[in-house]
Amino acid sequence: MRKRLLLASALGLAMSPALAQDVALYAAGSLKAALSEVAQDFSRSYDTPVATSFGPSGLMRERIEAGERAHVFASANMRHPRALERAGKGGPVALFARNRLCALAQPDVEVSAETLLDVMLKDDIRLGTSTPKADPSGDYAFELFDKSGHAEVLKAKALQLTGGLDSAAPPEGRNTYAWVLDSDQADLFLTYCTNAVLAKKEVPGLQIVQIPEALSVGADYGLIVLDGAPPEAWRLVLHILSPDGQSVLADYGFDAATLPKAE
Repeated sequence: MRKRLLLASALGLAMSPALAQDVALYAAGSLKAALSEVAQDFSRSYDTPVATSFGPSGLMRERIEAGERAHVFASANMRHPRALERAGKGGPVALFARNRLCALAQPDVEVSAETLLDVMLKDDIRLGTSTPKADPSGDYAFELFDKSGHAEVLKAKALQLTGGLDSAAPPEGRNTYAWVLDSDQADLFLTYCTNAVLAKKEVPGLQIVQIPEALSVGADYGLIVLDGAPPEAWRLVLHILSPDGQSVLADYGFDAATLPKAE
């Protein structure tokens, strides 16, 4: 009941700009480009500053649990925000976008959707992933391995190059996945399709390989408003779920969960 009253308060809120509080948004690294634009649009529309912080969802959840100031948490899975909800730190959790995995390959790797599994299994192919548990992208990659029939082999050879607490950081301004391949740390990397598109824009020679249906893994993105958040945090969430916010997510390649179908 208390959460419903808060949401009703946010929907009917009529604040003067002078009273607006800033909103602290913690979000998955794969959302950085899209939600940065959404936050900027929101700030302009409602004269409310949004302080953004992006990183692997599991590590962001741990920072929230450790007491860092966050009002809204947008995760690359449903598990991390639900863990916060179960711990009594906020809620309810809402699905707001979907993503899926693609393979990002070096220009000289001979690979297609049909041959992807065989290529990943080759001894001379360095297979990169993100870090499971710390970053949902790594969890989704390992889920793909489980579906392949070669889970032990693929998990053993996977290089967990990103998303971990001790993962090397790319130079300022570089796309993480473009940098990983451009600096020759892997021959093939499993990441979100949205990340792959951004990486290819930076390094046009990279190949984006679609995952065959038998191995395909989808990603549900969830968000939560945390206890103690100002009413503006609910307004930000409503903006993310609105057609304007969902359209931005769709522009960056996400499957926008609440975007109305074109009439």
